[in-house]
Amino acid sequence: MKKRLSLKRDSREILVDVLIFGFAGLILLMAAVLIWLSTLEIPDLSSFEERRVQQSTKIYDRTGEIMLYDLHQDVRRTVVPFDQISPYIKNATVAIEDDQFYNHFGIDVKAIIRAAVSNVQEGGLGQGGSTITQQVIKNSVLQREKTFTRKAKEAILALKLEQLKTKDEILEIYLNESPYGGTIYGAEEAAQAFFRTSAKDLTLGEAAYLAALPQAPTYLSPYGNNRDDLDSRQKLVLEKMRENG
Repeated sequence: MKKRLSLKRDSREILVDVLIFGFAGLILLMAAVLIWLSTLEIPDLSSFEERRVQQSTKIYDRTGEIMLYDLHQDVRRTVVPFDQISPYIKNATVAIEDDQFYNHFGIDVKAIIRAAVSNVQEGGLGQGGSTITQQVIKNSVLQREKTFTRKAKEAILALKLEQLKTKDEILEIYLNESPYGGTIYGAEEAAQAFFRTSAKDLTLGEAAYLAALPQAPTYLSPYGNNRDDLDSRQKLVLEKMRENG
C-alpha cells in the first residue's frame, strides 16, 4: 500500500516537473520569437496610398468605345472602383480564398495552424494560410519568396493594413491587383480577356471561374493542359459559396 502511494506521489511530481519545464520552455520560446520579430525591418505603410499600380495603356477610336490597341508589355490591368465589380466575383473570391475575411483582423490564426501542421507533415512551405489582407501585402509590398521571415513581415503588415483600410477597400485592392494568368492582372482585365465583358457584368458561373484562377494562375490557365483541374476548382468555388451562404 505504501509502495503504491509512493509511486503515485512520484508520478505526480514528475508530471508537475514536466509541466513546469514545458511552461518555462514555452516562455523562453515566446521571448526568442519576440526578440527575433523586433529585429525585422518592416516596410512603412504610410506611402501605401501613393504607390503606383501599373496599368496597360489602351488606345480607342474617336468615339471612345472601340479599342484599337492595348499597349502592354508585362502587365495588362484596368483598375475599376469597388462598385463596378460584380458581387458574384466578390463573394466567390472571399469564399475560396478567405471565408473568414470579414471576421478576422488581418490574419487567421486557425488557418495558420492548419497550414503549419500541413507543412510539417509534407516537409515544406507549400501551405501559407494567408488571408486576403496578407495576399494584398504580398502582391504589393513584399517580395514573393516563401521564407519564415517574409511570412512574419506579411502578418505584421496585414495587421497594420486592417487599421488603415476597411474590408471592402482591401478586397477592392485584391480584385484589382491579383494575377489571373500570363500578363492578366485584376478582375476587370480578366473578365474582358476570358468573357468579353466587364467585371460588373460577370455571371455567377463566370465569377466562380475567375475566382478559381489566382491560387495557381499558370497551372490553371484555361489555355493550358489542366482544364479538368480548373473545372474542379470552379465547382469547389461554387460549393464554398453555397456553404457560406
